[in-house]
Amino acid sequence: MTKFKVGAQLFTCRSTCQTIEGVAQTFRKIKQIGYNHVQISGFGPVDPKPVAQLLKDEGIDCCCTHMGWDRFLKNTDEVIAIHKLWNCMHPAIGGLPGDYFTEDGLKRFLDELPPVTAKLEAAGMDFSYHNHNHELARIGNTSWLEAVYKRASPKHLKAEIDTYWIQAGGGDPADWIARLAGREPLLHLKDMTITRERQLRMAEIGEGNLNWPRILKTADECGVEFALVEQDDTYGRDPLESLAISYRNLKAMGASF
Repeated sequence: MTKFKVGAQLFTCRSTCQTIEGVAQTFRKIKQIGYNHVQISGFGPVDPKPVAQLLKDEGIDCCCTHMGWDRFLKNTDEVIAIHKLWNCMHPAIGGLPGDYFTEDGLKRFLDELPPVTAKLEAAGMDFSYHNHNHELARIGNTSWLEAVYKRASPKHLKAEIDTYWIQAGGGDPADWIARLAGREPLLHLKDMTITRERQLRMAEIGEGNLNWPRILKTADECGVEFALVEQDDTYGRDPLESLAISYRNLKAMGASF
């Protein structure tokens, strides 16, 4: 069994998490599949207090979140209060606005980080960045993603590598997990498949072409704490069915939940 725990990234189920009633139903079904950990992301304007009660009632751990960078910048204290309410120590962002992906934008992000992460650290929390494929575009003689992790202190910035998006950007998921060993509490698990029409598609774990034995082994060796199953698009399939397929396949691969 893996040392890290696998959870469900609820952005996958965002369409049913726009009301507190929908969140309650989704939590119940996620638990029935077998997931004990979730990443809260993509929720509608729901009150965080009843969400905390639902987590407790269903016996689900909110291990991490995604919130917008602007929210961290302008309302850090509120963000911390919500994470304390959810007993969550791993806040993260799902990305940045487009104007950050230049040399000047990178410098701005690096300047903005320390005041935010100092407050998070004082509250016992860290801060992680989730990549897509555009962070692998070059700036100068390297990629933006490589540059941000080289220039930011591990104290201020942790990694939440996304296996699909690294592959889609021309990278090797296991290689990126290995190079960020020790600073990646979180990992996104997402498979990649290809249609006969040469369209890249996201897929349930084990239903595509990524090297899962190597990815899971590397994650175990490099200190990942939580790996979150995410599928932004399920192409007409019920998102909960997709999460159930990934659960069964990962269970067969020796993943821990």
